[in-house]
Amino acid sequence: MERHITLGEFIIENQKDFPYAKGELSALLSSIRLAGKVVNQAINKAGLSEILGKAGNENVQGEDQAKLDVMANDVFIETLRNRGEICGIASEELEDYLIFDEDMHKDAKYIVLMDPLDGSSNIDVDITVGTIFSIYRRISKPGESVNKEDFLQPGENQVAAGYIIYGTSTILVYTTGNGVNGFTFDPGIGSFFLSHPEIKFPDHGKIYSVNEGNYVHFPTGVKKYIKWVQEIDEKDGRPYTSRYTGSLVADFHRNMLLGGIYLYPTGTTSPKGKLRLLYECNPMAFLTEQAGGKCTDGFTRILELKPTELHERVPFFCGNKEMVEKAEEFMRDNQ
Repeated sequence: MERHITLGEFIIENQKDFPYAKGELSALLSSIRLAGKVVNQAINKAGLSEILGKAGNENVQGEDQAKLDVMANDVFIETLRNRGEICGIASEELEDYLIFDEDMHKDAKYIVLMDPLDGSSNIDVDITVGTIFSIYRRISKPGESVNKEDFLQPGENQVAAGYIIYGTSTILVYTTGNGVNGFTFDPGIGSFFLSHPEIKFPDHGKIYSVNEGNYVHFPTGVKKYIKWVQEIDEKDGRPYTSRYTGSLVADFHRNMLLGGIYLYPTGTTSPKGKLRLLYECNPMAFLTEQAGGKCTDGFTRILELKPTELHERVPFFCGNKEMVEKAEEFMRDNQ
């Protein structure tokens, strides 16, 4: 019988990916794994635990928080605080970054940015949701006070990023800059096992993911690209298939495995785009490039953008390389 490698074993075997670390990054990834297990259990019992529905609060973006948003945020913060690997955390659900200033964190080298529960508007109807995380080495020196500049780093400075998708199965996907690997959770054993080694975007894709309900608000280049993917062209394999769930993690995961493009452009209702650069775009861009894809704001590589605020939004074009480049062509030609 073939033996499957666990996430913990994989992390230990690949510590050479980060020679500057002395086990801290491995321990940090293990903490994220643990928090993901707790959130997974809560999601699976949400209907029985009376944690469906809205919490009655708004987050910093003015969006209604689901009860599970609050729960997931609290779980990740508590789990990461209980370990000494990070000195601060920023979350889509918090107005400002959170400093861990206890003694056990004073020499910590890392900070974490996260979207604790992406796609939470889907939770009440049992559609796939996820957690997105991003890890950086701090700019300030250990022992100094963590500051905003530690969090406002360009995405190319990430040392690790990934997501946990809570769907028909629970899968943790991550990269440390040496490829992308996915691990499926076995609830009977309580461990994640390597199930998707060395993930790569297919060379060609036929799926496009965009909220076409916002079509009237899109830039001309996006409108023309959408019309192009809908045209019949047997040689090119068009029309492409439209798939959009409203959960970035779900759409991204499908497109990475099957081949596709995800778009969330600017529009009159989202003049800077809707997705957050730090919590969603940067980690997904890191994964995309490590899986052989491409990720831009329609013109510029996402990982090169310099953030100016914690909750900054940007347009997002992400997926199969040739599909993204075609969309960029339409954007350039219709500025």
